[in-house]
Amino acid sequence: MITLNGVTYSLEDPVVMLGAAAAAVLLLIVTLLISAVRSVGRTARVAEPLGYQMQTLAQRVQGLTDGQERLAGGLHHVSEAQAQQQSAMLQLMERRLAEVQLQMNENLQGASRRTAHSLGELQQRLQTIDKAQENITKLSGDVLSLQDILSNKQTRGAFGEIQLHDIVQKALPSDSYTLQATLSNGRRADCLIHLPNPPGPIVVDSKFPLEAYEALRRADTQDQLNRAAQSFRLAVRKHIKDISDRYILEGETADGALLFLPSEAVYAELHANFAEVVRDGFAARVWIVSPTTCMATLNTMRAILKDARMREQAGAIRKELAMLYADVDRLGTRVENLDRHFGQASKDIAEIKISADKAGRRARRLDNFDFEELAQDESESIVELTKSGA
Repeated sequence: MITLNGVTYSLEDPVVMLGAAAAAVLLLIVTLLISAVRSVGRTARVAEPLGYQMQTLAQRVQGLTDGQERLAGGLHHVSEAQAQQQSAMLQLMERRLAEVQLQMNENLQGASRRTAHSLGELQQRLQTIDKAQENITKLSGDVLSLQDILSNKQTRGAFGEIQLHDIVQKALPSDSYTLQATLSNGRRADCLIHLPNPPGPIVVDSKFPLEAYEALRRADTQDQLNRAAQSFRLAVRKHIKDISDRYILEGETADGALLFLPSEAVYAELHANFAEVVRDGFAARVWIVSPTTCMATLNTMRAILKDARMREQAGAIRKELAMLYADVDRLGTRVENLDRHFGQASKDIAEIKISADKAGRRARRLDNFDFEELAQDESESIVELTKSGA
């Protein structure tokens, strides 16, 4: 970069290069002049052509000087044009930058609002997720507790009994069933429902063949599936036989019993793929129920109990009506007796009035010494008072 009169020129500019070349030529000419002046004293013969050359060179130098001045003027004009273009370009760039900055500010504000809104929604969703996570954690704990309960036969049996107790308690009156009832053979039933004869008291016993069912669900090969199915079939048939032998007693219980499965999944699997086992239960008069079907069955039993109690109440009402009829009949008899007594008393009162009238007349005659009338009255019959039957 070259600076002349406050204007900066680029070394790559052709005009600047031309000026630089002219300056180099001028410098060369000056150098030659100096060399020529030094060699003046050598030879006079050489001085004359040299003077001529010097004059020619002076003219050329003058021409170069004029060209340099014109070049300087052109450079000045070019620098002014460049300055104007730079100024216009700067103004245009400033306007463009201002517009871009304004647009960026608007975009940033909009993005900020959208980001804040999105963050708010995200916060709400995170809170919802936290609550769901808490519920899932709690549910996981409950599931683990349920797995611990179901993994042990005794606790699994207690689980079934508690579920059965809850269903029976919701469906039947408290005086219509007995939990853990002991029968005459010494067997203890989970629940004994006191139905009227027929059919009589019926036993509901809880059974849960969970291990065989889980083996059936975990089977990967056909051989494992066959073995698990056979195990499940044998387990359910054993429960059916136990209930039939222990809880169906002639003259004491109904001629059937209920096997309660506390799992809808096991019940569905049994009825879907083991229909022959269900038929075996029918043949042994043991009816298999799930929580849902048990509730429906108990509601039917509740209707039977309600009808029986209504019949019992109807008998009591008829008995009370018979007693009421006897009381009304007795009351009618007593009213007739009282009416008869009142009739006899009315007759006695009428006769008493007649006697009183005669006694009054006799007293008045005696008071007037009217003995003739007295003699006539003696011939009248005397009315004798009778005692009332009352």
